[in-house]
Amino acid sequence: MADKSTEKWNATRLPDLGGRTAVVTGANSGIGFTAADALARAGAHVVFAVRDPERGSAAAARVNGSTEVRRLDLADLASVREFAAAWDRPLDLLVNNAGVMMIPAQRTRDGFETQFGTNHLGHFALTNLLLPYLTDRVVTVSSGAHRWGDQRIHFEDLDMTSDYDPRGAYGQSKLANLLFVLELQRRLTESGSGVRALAAHPGYAATNLQSHASSSAARVFMRFGNRFFAQDDRAGALPTLYAATQDLPGASYVGPDGLGEMRGAPTLVGRSRAASDPAVARRLWTVSEELTGVRFPQGAGAKG
Repeated sequence: MADKSTEKWNATRLPDLGGRTAVVTGANSGIGFTAADALARAGAHVVFAVRDPERGSAAAARVNGSTEVRRLDLADLASVREFAAAWDRPLDLLVNNAGVMMIPAQRTRDGFETQFGTNHLGHFALTNLLLPYLTDRVVTVSSGAHRWGDQRIHFEDLDMTSDYDPRGAYGQSKLANLLFVLELQRRLTESGSGVRALAAHPGYAATNLQSHASSSAARVFMRFGNRFFAQDDRAGALPTLYAATQDLPGASYVGPDGLGEMRGAPTLVGRSRAASDPAVARRLWTVSEELTGVRFPQGAGAKG
């Protein structure tokens, strides 16, 4: 039998999570469901935070573990506030997983470009509103797309209305995820909190996220890639699970260890220079507070 210490890390090596509570956004499908399922099987009580409670309940019913379903629409800040206002107990783990990818130009209920508004602003507001209850960590799912082209935060036009590009808008939202984690960890450390902020990306994982791409050519290309090159959602969820359960430094970024970080076992990975700029991270935080009306709470950390 192989030495356990030399085996590639996988979900069978999760620690016992009995007595712990986790919230997973977008837990009804894809890597969100796979991560939620693994956490529940390891003993955690997992809250499926989903836009469609009926679909969430159907997904939760497939899990062998303790679950509950709560409605959360990240494209509607009123829904985010309602979800957070109903929370009333310690929370060990928040997994910011839900997202949309390369969709046609759309707006959230609050008027933001949908990819930036959902992938970044919705999770920004949710995290800050739940921080008073958090005891351990926040894991935010980003993507290798944060490196696409000359990727940057378009502060002069966050909605990219002057030249909307679904691919560029998605990349901006994923870059924002990493900058959010960087600044969140700085604030947590400065406040003396023991809560950690980490990021993960799945590599190239075959999920239904790609099915909503704006162009038919992109959808065809991704269907081909999903069939012949991508890893499945179980492998795609491993970086999230690794970040959620292993003893890692705050602001760590986890991804696959294979060529181009497309597939493989989870490991610590690097990020682009744009995703490592503390000044840009602070500026994005300030802008995000202004747009959402949600701020970093005083005395971040679980309520007694």
